[in-house]
Amino acid sequence: MENRKDNFYIITGGPGVGKTTLITGLHHGGFETVEEEARKIIKNQIETKSEGLPWKNKKLYASLMLEASLKSYDKIIAERGLNLTFFDRGILDSICYMKMEKIPISEKVIELIKLYSFNKNVFILPPWKEIYETDNERKQNWNEAESTYQKMNETYQEFGYHTIEVPKLTTQERIKFILQHISQ
Repeated sequence: MENRKDNFYIITGGPGVGKTTLITGLHHGGFETVEEEARKIIKNQIETKSEGLPWKNKKLYASLMLEASLKSYDKIIAERGLNLTFFDRGILDSICYMKMEKIPISEKVIELIKLYSFNKNVFILPPWKEIYETDNERKQNWNEAESTYQKMNETYQEFGYHTIEVPKLTTQERIKFILQHISQ
């Protein structure tokens, strides 16, 4: 049974499009925010010389991402209830990664996704070549970044979400755009 959390908003998109900067801006504006799990996992896996990395063991990495996203969601419910909260990526981002890497997705995982739901409006940031950079945790090339954006859009829509593309603007203008959509 689905139990949509209307005050939980996802900000998603491909890599290097300004999601984290936007989440930081929302946090500084006094909003509840949840950091992305993927970067934390990658940093931890590198530090501990473990295999759960997208360039080593993709299946383990996907499992770690999904597990961390579910735990983070549960923690937010326990600590903050249903306050207006912005998530840097959502649980479906893990599913999108699994689909892109052709990792099987069980029916049990699909059922979990239905239980861990968010507001039906998902804010998606488009590829933005002028700000795109790679680093120790982000190794995708530009073509992969564009492809990821398309797959994210498809995945969210496949699961019944409505994606709203956030224009390539300053952080403050992006925040204003999002808040205007929420207040409608």
